[in-house]
Amino acid sequence: MDKHYKKEGKYSYFEAGEGTPIVILHGLMGGLSNFDGVAQYFPTKGYKVVIPDLPIYTQSILKTNVKSFAKYVKDFITFKGFDKVILLGNSLGGHIALYHTKLYPEKVAGLVITGSSGLYESAMGDSYPRRGDYEYIKTKAEAVFYDPKIATPELIDEVYATANDRIKLIKTLTIAKSAIRHNMAKDLPKMDVETCIIWGRNDSVTPPNVAEEFDKLLPNSTLYWIDKCGHAAMMEHPQEFNEILEKWLIEKKL
Repeated sequence: MDKHYKKEGKYSYFEAGEGTPIVILHGLMGGLSNFDGVAQYFPTKGYKVVIPDLPIYTQSILKTNVKSFAKYVKDFITFKGFDKVILLGNSLGGHIALYHTKLYPEKVAGLVITGSSGLYESAMGDSYPRRGDYEYIKTKAEAVFYDPKIATPELIDEVYATANDRIKLIKTLTIAKSAIRHNMAKDLPKMDVETCIIWGRNDSVTPPNVAEEFDKLLPNSTLYWIDKCGHAAMMEHPQEFNEILEKWLIEKKL
């Protein structure tokens, strides 16, 4: 990913390929590398894949909320000169994508959410106060996936470091409260953008009934399941995730 990583102005981001832009939004504990599979696949299929670093831990506490992050994404899209984009978000990134679509529907050609918050928030931020306990953090990180081996030692170390950074911990809890405040249940029926919902059948963070609720409330959504899959489908089953997404993009002529 390094050779496609850019810094321009206040933005740091990955960019590869030419064509319709797919702007990808990572989650709270996620990073750009979570989307390696998507980032390698879609630039070969006529899309420009762009993954901005979201300022989750670098904005002031007053701007550490879903609405401010949605505005940040809009400013980034404007900065890049994109007319309309396909937004893809996992977990908190899905929530930001949904809120951005609510605020700026004219910027969004299509929406893709996977393991998204926005309807069900009890999984966000509730367990981070157990700071010094490495085994507890390891168990929590592994529980995100159907196959615990996906939670590599590097990934666990990263989560552990975040949980033990006092400022990051405060911001994590601030974001969790913001996610509850910005529940999307009343907004979704008014959002008629074409939406692809890709969900792990074994997601314990945002369980399958959350995907069904999104599908019920969004007027133009299609729900796809991936078996033996937890909260981050694009990491656990990258090939199947890409095939589902490509099929949907072709069907919707996006």
